Amino acid sequence: MLARRQKGIALIVALIMLVAMTLAAIALVRSVDTSNIIAGNLAFKQSATHSGDAGIESAITWLEANNTGTNLHVNIFANGYAASRQDPGAGQSWDDFWAVLANNNQVVTLAKDASGDIVSYTIQRLCNAVGDPASPSTGCEVSPTSGSSANSSQDAGAIALLYNSQVYYRITSRVSGPRNTVDYVQAIVAL
Repeated sequence: MLARRQKGIALIVALIMLVAMTLAAIALVRSVDTSNIIAGNLAFKQSATHSGDAGIESAITWLEANNTGTNLHVNIFANGYAASRQDPGAGQSWDDFWAVLANNNQVVTLAKDASGDIVSYTIQRLCNAVGDPASPSTGCEVSPTSGSSANSSQDAGAIALLYNSQVYYRITSRVSGPRNTVDYVQAIVAL
């Protein structure tokens, strides 16, 4: 007698639960898919950052090879070197600034690496003008030539520390890779 009064209510409840479970499964699949895309993008970004180190190392090698005499007192744009500081203008993005440098042939591009990244770099001496970095007119950022160890743990008298002055260079490396990955890596070196 009880079976006659139900009239299929259990079937309707079961169908509603089935639809709810299907929607939950679709949401879970989309969530996992999105997580995989984000993880992949992060991997490409990390790979690009590692590839940027190759540009930095290549620029340092070039600087060390040319750090004699007056070689670095003038612009050598063919090798990506500017003897004076260049910065993006107000409101200018690094991509726009990089395009200007590339159009003026102030960028060196390396061969595509094993990760599929294209690395390029530019070197800028941190000076306001070209010329001898020892001259005050160039406005170069240089390290001090002396210091003191006063107030150290060996305070039996101040010990004068003398060393050669070094000039600072900013190396900017741009990496463009798969999935439109673009990354900038910068380093400041003193020679």
